[in-house]
Amino acid sequence: MTMTFRPTPFAMLCLLITGVLLIGKPAVASAGPDAELIARGKYLAVVADCAACHTARDNGQPFAGGRSLGTPFGEIISSNVTPDPAYGIGRYSFDDFAKVMRQGIAPGNKRLYPAMPYTSYSKITDDDMRALFAYMMHGVAPVALPAPQTALPFPMNQRKLLALWQWAFAPSGVYQAKPDRDATWNRGAYLVQGLGHCGTCHTPRGAGFQERGSDESSWRYLTGAINENWYASNLTGDPGSGLGRVSEDELVRFFRTGHGDGSAAYGSMVETIEKSLQHWTEDDHRAAARYLKSLPPKRPSGAFDATRTTARGPADGDRTADRETIGLSVYRTFCAQCHQDNGRGVPDRYPKLAGNPSVLAKDPTSLIRLSLEGGGSPVTLTGPPRQDMPGFGQRLTDLQIAQALTYVRGAWGNEAKPVTTSDVAKLRQTLQKDKTKH
Repeated sequence: MTMTFRPTPFAMLCLLITGVLLIGKPAVASAGPDAELIARGKYLAVVADCAACHTARDNGQPFAGGRSLGTPFGEIISSNVTPDPAYGIGRYSFDDFAKVMRQGIAPGNKRLYPAMPYTSYSKITDDDMRALFAYMMHGVAPVALPAPQTALPFPMNQRKLLALWQWAFAPSGVYQAKPDRDATWNRGAYLVQGLGHCGTCHTPRGAGFQERGSDESSWRYLTGAINENWYASNLTGDPGSGLGRVSEDELVRFFRTGHGDGSAAYGSMVETIEKSLQHWTEDDHRAAARYLKSLPPKRPSGAFDATRTTARGPADGDRTADRETIGLSVYRTFCAQCHQDNGRGVPDRYPKLAGNPSVLAKDPTSLIRLSLEGGGSPVTLTGPPRQDMPGFGQRLTDLQIAQALTYVRGAWGNEAKPVTTSDVAKLRQTLQKDKTKH
């Protein structure tokens, strides 16, 4: 006897619903980025120092934006780059992300100011870009917080004009390895030019705020520039104010600890060491140092004569005894206790002034600012303890600071231009105005 199965109306309804739910579903649910890719992206984000600019000062939430970046045209406020769908980049596709990073164009054809270093990030490889995207989307916590809007004066607030700027000045193209160089050199060039975006601070800019070069083929690339009232030093092989007398090993140590060859990081570089450079791998430290040490001397300034150890020099007029100069008097009263009478400092505590490239720099802005406001060395995992330098802006006049810095720039073998009272007065006024704004 044949039995015929006749489903009930209820059973048929259940089958229909199940079929609808299963239509279009794969047999296995798609997996997100693997942990290894996200971890790699996290490291690349540290190398690129993304959190530094996209995290507000005073305990801002990571990557939620709100940090003010000073430019000659006004303050630019960084955006929220967490994966929040409303206020961040949560709705970005990979193509959206890559276009922002390489071209400075956000969804909706919103063009970004070049304070965001997309001119450097344009060199990031596709593999690294995908790893960065995976980390930003799956390794960063979303923050539902709108960043304050940038409000530049007219005509800088007309973002459409940035299309002309990008057409004229923004380089394009992923980094291409040089076949006549080894893998270490090419890795260093990729890091310095691309992810590390060293040129953003250390390359002078033109009238259009464009970097005057994006690689070693430019004679101005990495030759020093002013940023937010700090002078980022010359990174070429100049033996005076550059890296000509700094060994590769000492440069690697500087990346890792903020101290090297008797010098110590200061100003904006302190944060770069603390949040980014100290966390690079040893191989990447070595690669970046190898690349930088290969750069020939460009735009030389200052000189150092290691055979001359006396304090008196050209900056003192050579005819005036040391004890009679105002600069020497100020130095011995306020500076010599740490930096020593001979300008040699104390290793890993107080930087040397004799032969220090920052002392010999063409632009004395950083020296003046340190004298006025003071500063501190980086706090790192493997370096010496932080040391603080007091500011003397309230204790010394502009003339006294100028004379002391002129003395330092001409003593113990140093040969650099004098610092004028006007130099000190102008920077003091600028710094006071900036404090008033904030």
